[in-house]
Amino acid sequence: MNRIVFPGIAMIGVSYAFARFSFGMFLPDIAESLELTEAASGAISSLAYLAYCLALLTSSVFIYRTGAHTVVQMAGFCAVVGMIGIAIAPNLYVLTFGVLVAGLSSGWASPALSQVAVSNLQPSDRDRGNTWINTGTSFGLILSGPIVLLFTEHWRLSYSLFALIGIGVMLWNWKSVPKGESRKNEKPVFGYKLFNQWKKSGYLLIASFLVGTSSSIYWTFSRSYLTAEYDMSYLESVAFWIMMGISGILGGIAGGSIKKFGLTVAYRFTLVIMAFSIALITVHSVPMIYISGILFGIAYIFMTGIFIVWGTRLFIHNPSVAVSLSFLFLGIGQSLGSFIAGGIIEIVSYAAGFLLFAGIGLVGLVLPIKTNDMKDKSDQDKILPTG
Repeated sequence: MNRIVFPGIAMIGVSYAFARFSFGMFLPDIAESLELTEAASGAISSLAYLAYCLALLTSSVFIYRTGAHTVVQMAGFCAVVGMIGIAIAPNLYVLTFGVLVAGLSSGWASPALSQVAVSNLQPSDRDRGNTWINTGTSFGLILSGPIVLLFTEHWRLSYSLFALIGIGVMLWNWKSVPKGESRKNEKPVFGYKLFNQWKKSGYLLIASFLVGTSSSIYWTFSRSYLTAEYDMSYLESVAFWIMMGISGILGGIAGGSIKKFGLTVAYRFTLVIMAFSIALITVHSVPMIYISGILFGIAYIFMTGIFIVWGTRLFIHNPSVAVSLSFLFLGIGQSLGSFIAGGIIEIVSYAAGFLLFAGIGLVGLVLPIKTNDMKDKSDQDKILPTG
């Protein structure tokens, strides 16, 4: 299992933490260096998200036609090329190209690696394998965070280093990820046809959307809230961000927890913890703030791991479809949620916004957990034995 999981963790780290999320951390210095307006900076960030969505929508057809191994390499290649583009960008246009190409990486990496795990791991190892691979974002943040702290003004050097690491990770995956048994008999699901799968994955998509919406205020406004309400410095707020990333590593135990307690219990418990962490940040106590960050980091990675497992049980032979759909709706919820949260914070207050969005997350408790892979009707969380 380690032959697939370890390079998979590294690829997720490069695709998400380096190629996608680090741009926001470096954006103030990039904007100053290239003389970007606020509008231009926002447009570039939006295009990165569109590239991510495009990759999610096309992942299943590429996996079907070329195999998951090739799509993993595509993800690594785009991450490297995109980060090199950002590192050498002399103007807005080259920067936009780099951010767009880098944005494709994460949208291809997650579905392809979930397909690799299901195709090559034993049934008893699939849930654990998928959830540990999903923690790659946290491992990536642990590495990228200190680089941002120490070299925030030297963003070109930082992205060059990220690209070098990306090349190594791409080669590691090329050697380790099996090239066979990566395409299944089911036809690829592409573009609008993805949405025809709602009958099978409707509850998963609603849950993903609600979690995306609820968590959006934390991802977007937690740092600004801490600097505004607690006078935290930039370095302190980045350190808080890194701490969340470190905590997320514990989300890797999601697979084992699902196996022990069942998918339904794991989902509902994690949802409550995530909502609690979002509300807890409003308590005017420094220890509570850090506890909030730790709990949120664990719960968010844990929850995305749960969505991957839920999806692989819905689409047993083509898990990339469910992962693509789930992460797409997670992203839509985050985009819409950030927009709404900004308005609420401006009109009412930070505290009211965080409490409201914690409540939105709890709405997901009413959703039933349904999969296609059940041992019997009385226990929807057990996978049918194979062989």
